Amino acid sequence: MKVCLIAGARPNFMKIAPIYRESTKHNKVVCKIVHTGQHYDYEMSQSFFEDLDLPIPDYFLNAGSGSHAVQTAKVMTAFEEVCEAERPDLVMVVGDVNSTVACSIVAKKLKTRVAHVEAGLRSFDMSMPEEINRMLTDAISDLLFVTEESGMKNLLKEGKPQESIHFVGHVMIDNLLYQAGRLNDGTVDVRKFGVYALKQEKKRFAFMTLHRPSNVDCRETFQGIVAALNEIAEKIPVIFPVHPRTKKMVDQFKIEFSKWITLLPPLNFKESLYLWKDAEVVLTDSGGLQEETTALGVPCVTIRENTERPVTVEIGTNVLAGTKKEDIIRAYDESIEKAKTASIPPLWDGKASVRIWETLIKEQKSEWMR
Repeated sequence: MKVCLIAGARPNFMKIAPIYRESTKHNKVVCKIVHTGQHYDYEMSQSFFEDLDLPIPDYFLNAGSGSHAVQTAKVMTAFEEVCEAERPDLVMVVGDVNSTVACSIVAKKLKTRVAHVEAGLRSFDMSMPEEINRMLTDAISDLLFVTEESGMKNLLKEGKPQESIHFVGHVMIDNLLYQAGRLNDGTVDVRKFGVYALKQEKKRFAFMTLHRPSNVDCRETFQGIVAALNEIAEKIPVIFPVHPRTKKMVDQFKIEFSKWITLLPPLNFKESLYLWKDAEVVLTDSGGLQEETTALGVPCVTIRENTERPVTVEIGTNVLAGTKKEDIIRAYDESIEKAKTASIPPLWDGKASVRIWETLIKEQKSEWMR
């Protein structure tokens, strides 16, 4: 069985890493890793792949930046050549970036089966490019691997056949638990960032990430979020690794932060995990952190108007705050209490990749996998 694993940005590699590692346990499986190059990434070094126990990708498509149309077209054109050279039995895509939908379309046009990992998630906000990517990818995928029960319900409502939907858990949690077990291997040293004392002396602190265009590209919205952050920092110091896009807008808008907020350069996954796992609360607009904080029982405030990961709000540690100052401050207080009664969603046990390959191996017996 030859499979092309698609990744377009750093979070995608975290999702394919446990899938790839599990694939090596099956003698008749060959996985080719395709890096579309959709996002320039400050941490996509060789050490990044080593930390994930991933080989250097077999293909780098060098899609680069550009409008959604330009970027998608570049990925499609380059990936078509990969498919013609490799003739994969299956193309596996993850998440909701442009590369996800682009490679899915190419595969289907070439009559190659498509599996979508993290299928069925919906924000019901069509202003989000990710929502469009999710819906289009699910519409043409043959195998739909679902992270939470809401995903199954959404797909069934949209008319997908029950037999194509597989509730397997979440590969991001596989990666999270794998990396958490390796934090003491000596590769993480945050002393250079000036927050070592907070960790060593077990002092209270909050952890913050912010990068979505809807939050940082609008001056009024960004200033309101930072006003809330500055007020929270009067109660508890805040550690804020600043995404390159966010840094650009901080400089452009001349945003001012409280002296109790420590601005850091971008962190790699393990450095970030080393800090936020012990935070009193995480404030974020990241999709992945909503899930990861729930998995480790850390209070989370999501600075967005909606979420495609409702289970983190329904039973997890996540509080959906919106983007207004007063709502973010309210959500901060609420999140501390909510975490006391939160629970971990079903099948978020670090074995989603095992279930994915069990399904694929079973499918191998059918005609399309021969």
